[in-house]
Parts: sequence; structure tokens; C-alpha cells
Amino acid sequence: MKEPHGPAGAKEHSRCFTDSDKVIQGAGAACGPRGTGCAHGHGVIPETSGSRLLITLALNFLIPAVQVVGGIRANSIALISDAAHNFSDFTAVLIAYIANRIAKRGASAEFTFGYRRAEILAAALNVMVLMGVSVFIIYEAVQRLLNPGAVVAEIVIAAAAIGVVGNGFSAWLLHRDSGHNLNIRGAFLHMLGDLFTSVAVVVNGVVLMYKPWYWIDPLLSGLIVFFIVKNCWGILKEAVCILMNGTPAGIDLIRIKKHMESLPGIVNVHYLHAWNLCSSSIAFSCHVVVPDQTLSRIDDLSRTLKSQLMENFGIDHPVLQFETGKCGDGDVFCGLSCTNGFQR
Repeated sequence: MKEPHGPAGAKEHSRCFTDSDKVIQGAGAACGPRGTGCAHGHGVIPETSGSRLLITLALNFLIPAVQVVGGIRANSIALISDAAHNFSDFTAVLIAYIANRIAKRGASAEFTFGYRRAEILAAALNVMVLMGVSVFIIYEAVQRLLNPGAVVAEIVIAAAAIGVVGNGFSAWLLHRDSGHNLNIRGAFLHMLGDLFTSVAVVVNGVVLMYKPWYWIDPLLSGLIVFFIVKNCWGILKEAVCILMNGTPAGIDLIRIKKHMESLPGIVNVHYLHAWNLCSSSIAFSCHVVVPDQTLSRIDDLSRTLKSQLMENFGIDHPVLQFETGKCGDGDVFCGLSCTNGFQR
């Protein structure tokens, strides 16, 4: 059994998991909830994610089918837009499910960290799908504003209510895993966006029952698009940061350096790097200068450092290189980067 990153016996996140816990271990399981894995086990992949995605997939196939029929019969662009949005979620959740299955594959010689970044690629692809649907909704809304038509409010309310129930249930199913998985979060935000869309369409239908304000129908479509784009931007920024190996949000390398150097037996820490293996796992590497000593003492120090990094900074995949003297310029950042020198 491999050594936990956290201190022995500390909380659930420091225990090693077995097959009976229904998780995937090894380097391929790089990105479960932070802190739930063992050294170089990188956490767990909840088996429940896949089943929830499948249920959501079925719901998001049935909902737009009902809404398309209702939108055509009711002559409602808002309802048809809601159906288009829901159908885009069918493709988005399908992508999320495929990525979820790919991500559970173990490490290989070609992909030594496993396939967990498939979730990041899927999240970026989902954003593109949503942006395409948003363009379609805006186009149809403008056309309807220029050429307004009567809307059958009762059909709009009934079909949109189906969307409220289905999307609300789907969002509830995915909420638990959305906090630690960018791919699931993307699917969850799809469901949440659809829920608000359907609620808005229900309100639209109620208003149209009493007032012939047919301009409200396309106007609500525009507001829905604003909500979609706002959420897409946040996911896209995080996905790009991870794919570019950017320093994860909340990680202060200078603070980590000072903390490590304050521990007994550490002379200097330099060449620090931190990056996301996926949306829920932080990798970290650095050079640690220590006095010349036996290897067994280095092992004890290594365990202490890994425990401190996990407890104080949420770093679950530390790679430490021990030295008895500074290499290179000994700066915080490595001068031998992908460019000719680090740009600050």
C-alpha cells in the first residue's frame, strides 16, 4: 500500500483506497476529489458520475423532443430556443459521459498521467456547442422581434413545465460531482441554464395568457443567451488555464517557498512549479536544498514535506528533488523553461 500524502491517520483524505471502495487507483486515476488518494494515486473517480450522466442524457433527449413539437404548435421562438438549448445539452452530456469513461483508463507509456484531461477537452468542446446554440437563439430572436406573431400560451406553459422538472432533476443529479470535476461542472451548468430557461419560458407563457405582448418571447431568449455566455466564459478560462499548465487558482508559489524553507532541515527551495493534472488535482515540483545526510533521513523529511503541502495547500501530487547545493541560479522559477529564460 502506498504512502498517503497527508499525515498518518489524518481524516478520510489520507487513507488509501482498495477495490472495495469502488474507485480507480493508480496514475490513471489522477483526478478525484482533492486529497482523497494516496501518494501517486491521485485520488478517486466516483463510479456514480457515469450513471448520473446516463440518466441526464436520457432526460435531455426526451425534453427537447416534446418542446420542439410544442414550440411549433404554439408558434413560440422562446420554446423552440429552449428545445435547441436542451438538445445541445444532449450532445454536451454525451460528450461528458464519453470523457468520463475515457478518463478512467489507467496510465500508459504514452500518457503517464492517465487520461483525466479528457474532461478538460470535453468541457472546452461543450462551451463551443453552447456558443453555437447561443448564436442560433439570438438570430431567431431578432427575426421574431422584426416579425412578431401570436403565441399559444397554454402549450408554451405545458411544454416549458416539462423542461423545468426534467432539467431541475438533472441539475440535482450532477450537483454533487460538479464541485471537483470541470467536465461534470460543465454538464451541471448546462442543466442549470436549461432550468432557468424553462422557468423563463413558463413565465412568458403566463404573461401571454393575459397580455398580447409577443415581444416578450424573443426578449427572454436574449436574456437566456446572456446567462449562457456568462457561465461559458468562466469554464473556458479555467479549461485554458489547465491546458496551458497555468498555476492553479489559490496557489501562491512564493508563500509555499517561504513555508517550506521555514521547516527544520530545509536550506533552500527553488525552481517551483504547480499545475492542475485536471480540475481537481494539483501537481507540484521543486528543488529542495538540504545538508548532506543519509538517504533514510531524506525519506523522513520527504514525508513531512508532502504532508505539509497536502494539509496547507491542497497539493496531492508533489514531486521533490533533493540537493545539497543550489543548481543553476537557484531562483523561484526555473530559468531553463520552454523559452530562453523566464519572463516576469
